[in-house]
Amino acid sequence: MAEPATTELPARTVPGPRGPAAGAPAARRPSSRVLLGVGCALLLVFWALGRRLGYGLPEYLQLLVDGTVTGSVYALVAVGFVVVYRVTGVINFAQGAFVMLGPMLAITFFRALGGSGGLALAAAALAAVLATALVATAVHRLTLHPARAASPLTRIIITVGVYITLQGVALRVWGPRPYVMPAFSTLQMADRFVEVGGVTLQAQSLWVWGVGLLTVVGLVLFFEHTVVGKAMRACAVNRTAARLMGIRVDRMATLAFALAGVLGAVGGVVLAPSTRPTYDMGLDLGLKGFVAAIAGGLVSLPGAVAGGLVLGVLESLWAGVTVAGFKDLFAFVMLILLLLARPQGWLEGGHE
Repeated sequence: MAEPATTELPARTVPGPRGPAAGAPAARRPSSRVLLGVGCALLLVFWALGRRLGYGLPEYLQLLVDGTVTGSVYALVAVGFVVVYRVTGVINFAQGAFVMLGPMLAITFFRALGGSGGLALAAAALAAVLATALVATAVHRLTLHPARAASPLTRIIITVGVYITLQGVALRVWGPRPYVMPAFSTLQMADRFVEVGGVTLQAQSLWVWGVGLLTVVGLVLFFEHTVVGKAMRACAVNRTAARLMGIRVDRMATLAFALAGVLGAVGGVVLAPSTRPTYDMGLDLGLKGFVAAIAGGLVSLPGAVAGGLVLGVLESLWAGVTVAGFKDLFAFVMLILLLLARPQGWLEGGHE
């Protein structure tokens, strides 16, 4: 099996039949220019359409702020994809189910704790994240671990089956109706709003940004400064070498799924007060997180975060200047452009 963290090494170090590999980066530059040109063209289109509606700087800033909120959630989901893929080589399409389980479990636990009070809400959110991590751990040990010798395509199909199963269980448990979760700041259905320079900020947006930033920073510190994190990085670089050094690769793979569950659940929980969680909310968020992960080449954490933010902003701009119902098209347009123009991701080198 090809190691995801070393996919570009041959292109840099091994001369080809017609010349040295030093020319490979130059061969990729036209694709980067095409991608940049398309992005600039999109911004011009957004500007022109917005001007027709009478938009000024405050309106564009409002769309930008709104886009970074949803983009932060996309980024957390994308990082979950990256963590699993780097350690196991599997694209985990069950990630969307983890995003759904977080808020649905949090609402259930919150009601069980009385349905009032900040302490109860915090305890419910924490319990939901931990429970989702346990579900993600069970997903790996019961479905993917027994099939670890199967082909990558087989394991991808397994993750799709897991998602469908978890969504079906959620439909059975919670039903099709949407649920509500109180805002973190007011502990009520109504949230606070603050106006800054003509831009209206919802208090929950600050929670989304803050929790997202702390989660990503904590993940980076975990990988850089803990023994277990460094062992996971070793598995990402070369699983065979890591195994020869005494690292339990299977345990690291299980831990990667647990981390993906935590990331998905956190994203779903902080987004829940701004939306109405349902049993099928994970499909949309999971697919968009996958697109953001593709933007980072499926191996770059910074690339995945940037991909999520860019996708969220583009969706918000498109919905603001055209028809809001068509904003979901942007994720798939972005996916096609990335695969055609720069399939290795838009950060040079593919991974940090």
